[in-house]
Amino acid sequence: MTLGLFYAMLGAGIAAFLGGFGSSIGIGIAGSSANGVLSEKPEKFGTMLLFVALPGTQGIYGFLTAFLIILKVKLLSTPIDISAVQGLQILASSLPVGIAGLASGIWQGKVCSAGVAVAAKKPEASMKGLVYAAMVETYAVLGLVISYFLLNGVSL
Repeated sequence: MTLGLFYAMLGAGIAAFLGGFGSSIGIGIAGSSANGVLSEKPEKFGTMLLFVALPGTQGIYGFLTAFLIILKVKLLSTPIDISAVQGLQILASSLPVGIAGLASGIWQGKVCSAGVAVAAKKPEASMKGLVYAAMVETYAVLGLVISYFLLNGVSL
């Protein structure tokens, strides 16, 4: 294995790890709040599920970027030989989605936790709480888009 391929694999790992880490923390925050509500109002499971699942998308974005990197360097068949500079470019392309996924996953979990509290007390305002949570999602999507463009800018 070349150093360039190692850097590319590291980039794939960073994208998947940071996105998944942010998602797991965010889901944990929102899930803890939702479980508190469900202990008294189990009929609210559907609404609570939306708030708990939403921070999980950052992990999906990180996974998608990691998969695109794996396809780019052909790790599923015969890996191509890339230079260390190309590998570092691929590694750098993984950072926007990874860092944005980590931060937005955590903050989205906090916003979703507050949305759970709103939904428990005023069910008619549940959708407004989801809108706020979706606003945090925007930055994870932007990280994904930038990572995608950067990755496609690396010529192999």
